[in-house]
Amino acid sequence: MGKEINPDKMPIEDSDFPLEVQEALAIHSLLPDRWDGASGTYQGKDWSALSELLDSYDIDDRKIVIFFLKVIDNYKQNSLNKSLADERKKEEAKYKAPVGNYPKSKI
Repeated sequence: MGKEINPDKMPIEDSDFPLEVQEALAIHSLLPDRWDGASGTYQGKDWSALSELLDSYDIDDRKIVIFFLKVIDNYKQNSLNKSLADERKKEEAKYKAPVGNYPKSKI
């Protein structure tokens, strides 16, 4: 049709991925999140229930599914913490004193 496909504008669905990635995405959504209460940073998933989930879903190739789980979790952790840091910077910028050239006082 004379147009090139832009992969950045294509919707991606879970079914577009191989079975192992789909299984990793499903299990990742079931694992609970861990947050640092003091700093508010996302620390990734709590992996303590992983064995039970792998058993429940009858995952055959556990090594590759765990690999994809780590990739997904690493991406989510970096992405979420970056967006949280950006929000904090915006909030801090609101409360900083303005900087600029002001007229000298006549006192």
